[in-house]
Amino acid sequence: MTEYPSTPPSDAPAGSADGRSGFVTFVGRPNVGKSTLTNALVGEKVAITSDKPQTTRRAIRGILNRPGGQLVIVDTPGLHKPRTLLGQRLNDLVEQVLGDVDVIGFCVPATEKVGPGDRRIAESLDGYGRAKKVAIVTKTDAASRDQITERLMEVDSLREDWAAVIPLSAFTREQLDVLSDELLALMPVGPALYPEDVVTDESTEDRVAEIIREAALEGVRDELPHSIAVTIEDIAEREDGDLTDVYANIVVERDSQKAIIIGHKGSRLKDVGTRARAQIEPLLGTRVFLKLHVRVAKEWQRDPKQLGRLGF
Repeated sequence: MTEYPSTPPSDAPAGSADGRSGFVTFVGRPNVGKSTLTNALVGEKVAITSDKPQTTRRAIRGILNRPGGQLVIVDTPGLHKPRTLLGQRLNDLVEQVLGDVDVIGFCVPATEKVGPGDRRIAESLDGYGRAKKVAIVTKTDAASRDQITERLMEVDSLREDWAAVIPLSAFTREQLDVLSDELLALMPVGPALYPEDVVTDESTEDRVAEIIREAALEGVRDELPHSIAVTIEDIAEREDGDLTDVYANIVVERDSQKAIIIGHKGSRLKDVGTRARAQIEPLLGTRVFLKLHVRVAKEWQRDPKQLGRLGF
């Protein structure tokens, strides 16, 4: 079982043609810590996180520059059995990304035994022969030494072609450098793909929309997260430059869901705005006036036209 880098990355600077660069994505069941790991590696929040399954809905690219090269980390939705057209499109997105990346990181939390879903995903990696595979045991900060050892043995036995099997904690950052060095060593030789000062290729509008959706997800019932989408109407800086107006829609599928999001006398919507604004302001670099409107788009997850309007 490999736990440490097998070949050290080049010491060439990230922008050098002698360095390495390429794409990596993390796969696993929903809620195994893929987005948290992406953010930890990049060193900045580029993907929203939540304890709700299927939080990630797009392929979000985070860029990590290291001595010797650049990693482009593509955060994707978790693989799952789709129940709606949206779910099927998310799975299709994951499959497309898996076919394009240089390395696939398979994630399993140290706190949970390897189950049928993990085995199914590990076996499905046979379909992506181009990519090298790395197994990652996440959330080691929440697990005992015995749990970590057991998980490493379980994961190692899933495939014979792991380039590495690495335990880590995105929360405490333990072993993150080991993972990034190993990933970089597996990348092809080539120049950086993005400028060194870029951390993501997400637009400002998309990042703001995701921040609002993350705030809306907090504390909602299990059936509601899948039904929430966010669109941005406008982001406009006022003439004095000290305040930015943000107008956004929170989209749900039913009137009953709209009532939940708004809350008693608008109390919950106000809380969503407060939490979102606290993250939008440092992103935009100004104070923010945030106006949220909740609207209903009936059964949008199953409607091709509405999915298209919402960007899926």
